[in-house]
Amino acid sequence: MNSETDDPAFPPLFRGMRIDGAIDPFAKARALAELGCDAGLITHNIGTDRMAAALVLAPEVTLEDAMAMLPVCEIGFQNALGSLAPPELAIHLGWSGSIFVNGARCGKFRVAASPRDPESVPNWMVVGFVLPLIPQNPDSPGTAPGETSLHEEGCVEVSPINLLESWSRHTLMWINRWGNNGAAAIHNEWRGLAKDIGQDVEIEWNGELLRGKFLGVDERFGMLLRDGNETRLLPLSGLLAFDDEQR
Repeated sequence: MNSETDDPAFPPLFRGMRIDGAIDPFAKARALAELGCDAGLITHNIGTDRMAAALVLAPEVTLEDAMAMLPVCEIGFQNALGSLAPPELAIHLGWSGSIFVNGARCGKFRVAASPRDPESVPNWMVVGFVLPLIPQNPDSPGTAPGETSLHEEGCVEVSPINLLESWSRHTLMWINRWGNNGAAAIHNEWRGLAKDIGQDVEIEWNGELLRGKFLGVDERFGMLLRDGNETRLLPLSGLLAFDDEQR
């Protein structure tokens, strides 16, 4: 088991780059992907208050199909945290990338790619997450309704280094399952972890606040949102990060 002073050990095909200070590993990974770095790079930044990491990918399918890497990386994270955290911890995944621990939001995944044409094969894709380790205000925990941190949920003993390593291993396993068996296995696993399916939800979409019942997802993980008699399909590629915007 690694100490927090060690560099994380990643599985074959993955390699790491530690990012220090205030630099966002997601932005760094995007910049390196634009320059043509090889797939499999994991940039990571572990601080005292939060951890963040991003994985560079080189899809060989159209962007809309490759967007399955967002739920794949989310499932990998859920499996990783679930293997290290207390057994009673409830970890769920939001369609738009949010991570929920015991019902409260605890970090978020983001995804970027270029080009952004849903039916073209992207040159690169980056999927990353940020996870708060301690409350936003350590002196007054619980002051942000609906938000939490890993330590607030009883995960003080979870090592961020070990969590990062475990995420890489579980994510690689799910990438391989997706490559060998297609999206069906991903759908089955994700549905069991998804938050709010069958519930009324609100979602920001292209500057508009949409409301409706979250019916589930289509074969490409697009959200099926019913408002009255109308069912609308929100493609997963609509969640792509633009420039340095955090959605």
